[in-house]
Amino acid sequence: MQLLAISDLHVSYRENRAFVEALRPRSAADWLLVAGDVADLIPDIEWALRLLASRFATVVWAPGNHELWSRNADPVRLRGEQRYQHLVRICRDLGVHTPEDPYPVFDGESGPVTVAPLFTLYDYSWLPEGAADPAEGLALAYRSGVVCTDEQLLHPDPYPDRAAWCRARLAYTEQRLAARDPALPTVLVNHHPLTRQPTRILRYPVFAQWCGSTGTADWHTRFNAVAVVYGHLHIPRTTWYDGVRFEEVSLGYPREWQPRPAPPAVRLILPPAG
Repeated sequence: MQLLAISDLHVSYRENRAFVEALRPRSAADWLLVAGDVADLIPDIEWALRLLASRFATVVWAPGNHELWSRNADPVRLRGEQRYQHLVRICRDLGVHTPEDPYPVFDGESGPVTVAPLFTLYDYSWLPEGAADPAEGLALAYRSGVVCTDEQLLHPDPYPDRAAWCRARLAYTEQRLAARDPALPTVLVNHHPLTRQPTRILRYPVFAQWCGSTGTADWHTRFNAVAVVYGHLHIPRTTWYDGVRFEEVSLGYPREWQPRPAPPAVRLILPPAG
């Protein structure tokens, strides 16, 4: 029984769809954590999660920014919170765990852990160098030409902006994490990294403002995490912060993963490798 993870499947790409079609558990009892960015369009998201739910004993999903995009090509014309809740309903119909459901407990050979899928967004608080506030940070980004597509496609309705939606999600999620069984350690699953350190190697540092919030900086220690699973950066690697293992588990776009010497694979979270 293994706890496996992957993110940023982006199945609208033919090569990525083939990867998902070939994805199999290592045993019938394996769980799969999907840390967001399955696809941009609702039909593609549902296709991928349905397939994975039919193969893995348990699938846990945390939304990425791409799932929340409102594209003209999408037959589902919902925006913001309504779009997110529509995705939650799809997942529940498929038996996939979401950030709105009771946190499941993975009881593997290392002992039981609470698996907590999160949805926190970002609030532009990871300011680029030289910016005194989020407005200056965004201005720097626009001048540099490095601007996240969220600015056009990720609508925060009914919140006034994405930062306000983020603040609401942080408050809600903190309450839920505080109410969990404190006797169990956690595996925290979020599309965005919970700490800013992983963004320090971005090719374009100004992009960090679309990658998380200072409000989650201590969650990995405060909520007793044995591992934090995230994606979004498309830089798969293992790092450690405050003694906690952080796993960036993204597949990414074909142009990113195809040149790598090793074939893409799901990441083993528990039991720990070695």
